[in-house]
Amino acid sequence: MKLWIKIVLALAVAGIAAVFFIVHFVVNKPHPDIEKMNPDYTLDAGKFYKEFRTSKQNAHKLYNGKVIEISGKLNRVESVDTMTIAVFVFNQGMFGEEGIRCTMLKKFSPEVKKLKSDGVVRIKGYCTGATETDVIMEKCSLIY
Repeated sequence: MKLWIKIVLALAVAGIAAVFFIVHFVVNKPHPDIEKMNPDYTLDAGKFYKEFRTSKQNAHKLYNGKVIEISGKLNRVESVDTMTIAVFVFNQGMFGEEGIRCTMLKKFSPEVKKLKSDGVVRIKGYCTGATETDVIMEKCSLIY
């Protein structure tokens, strides 16, 4: 067999092995446990929402990708399929209520559903940014 064919085959095998190991370690990389992490910021829910409304660029730089703990009056709890979303409402916009939407971890769903409307709660979660109407937090847990 010619030398260049051996080199090409060796590089192909090495490339396939490298791709396998990279995919294996990236896919199986442990995800951070947001529930157990310390918050990067602890804020009043109203202040947190207002920062996104008044200075969206600055708030995105400051809070996106961070663990945030908010406290405030919970207005409503929504259930969509298997998701439970805690909603803090601060404004009535053209398309309805605007505020903070916190997608809860499944283990907190029963507890969140039992909370009374207008009750003060503390929720910790991962901030993913804001839409035109809402600030979005995911992987949220109740803080006792």
